[in-house]
Amino acid sequence: MDRDQANGQTRGTGRRALLGAAVLGAGGTALGLPGTARAAGPRTAGHGGRGLKSLPVPTIIGHRGASGYRPEHTFGSYELALDLGADVVEAGDLVPTKDGHLVCRHEPEIGGTTDVASHPEFADRRTTKVLDGVPTTGWFTEDFTLAELKTLRAVERIPANRPHNTLYNGRWEIPAFEDVLKWQDEQTRRRGRQVWIYPETKHPTYFRKLGLPLEERVAKLLRKYGKDGRNAPVILQSFEPTSIQRLNRLVDNPLVVLLSSADSRPYDFVAAGDPRTVADLVTPRGLREIAGYAQGIGPTLDLVIPRNADGTLGRPTTLVPDAHKVGLVLHPYTMRNENPFLPAEYRKGGAADAYGDVFGAFRTYFATGIDGVFTDNADTGILAREDFLRG
Repeated sequence: MDRDQANGQTRGTGRRALLGAAVLGAGGTALGLPGTARAAGPRTAGHGGRGLKSLPVPTIIGHRGASGYRPEHTFGSYELALDLGADVVEAGDLVPTKDGHLVCRHEPEIGGTTDVASHPEFADRRTTKVLDGVPTTGWFTEDFTLAELKTLRAVERIPANRPHNTLYNGRWEIPAFEDVLKWQDEQTRRRGRQVWIYPETKHPTYFRKLGLPLEERVAKLLRKYGKDGRNAPVILQSFEPTSIQRLNRLVDNPLVVLLSSADSRPYDFVAAGDPRTVADLVTPRGLREIAGYAQGIGPTLDLVIPRNADGTLGRPTTLVPDAHKVGLVLHPYTMRNENPFLPAEYRKGGAADAYGDVFGAFRTYFATGIDGVFTDNADTGILAREDFLRG
């Protein structure tokens, strides 16, 4: 074992002790799901300290802020998530600028999340690129300086589902990650409690090939603000396992591997010719491998409970107990209030922007023993957790 591996194992053990405390006693209300138990009452992932063990379980993570109510990845969305009670804010999906800064956008293509199309001075920046093997047309952050991006304003990404959010189009600028780290400290002081964030490295293989590697930039900023330790209130995540492995060598923060559909392949696997799919990663063997360099996984909810052909929920998989067995916590994604995003049995009516029985859906997912969940509606998640813990 070389020194990096040895140091990585030591850091991983410490981080898992913090994040993995959430696994102890994880259970749910009796809903007829296999392997669940009745919750005894409010829990945290441990006692005291600034580590992840201080977070409530199930942890409510504000997905891109409070994106059910405000355009995502804006300070308006982030602050509202805190106002609504989110335990952690996903701020943000990190992509680089032309001059090497990191900014928070859902994707590097910003045509759908900003007003760039209405800026004639940037009309010639519209182009087609191959993003993780998919031809994508639009405007890309890596073709703009930070100063240029700051002239743009955020807009609602899915207006058909969230027409009310369009009221806030044009109100907020694109946050830089360094701005977020400063904002985190300011909000912690103002609210009198530690504010947690959950950034993601976005398309790291794509950007490394462009000469804009993400992980080193993330680590540099975390070190600058003293947030690179195992007790720091910053959880790092990525859909590419090699990005998490690289971060494991650079910082001591808790690390989470995101997992898409079972038949998908992480793009770093595709680029390296690794034939494995997510289905391979969620086997006991795959989970043991992940536990060697990460402390948690962020699976799509369908990996926890698959959907039947008619859109209703099937039976839970063994992912939760299998992950817990090797010390990994689970923060699945994404719970949303609107009908189209819910399992069929929890939908009410057919309107694309109407709310369904999201509390019923939360209850079912919580009962599997998951340790937290990403949600666009933090207030709904907080109420659902209260209901669940009361039994």
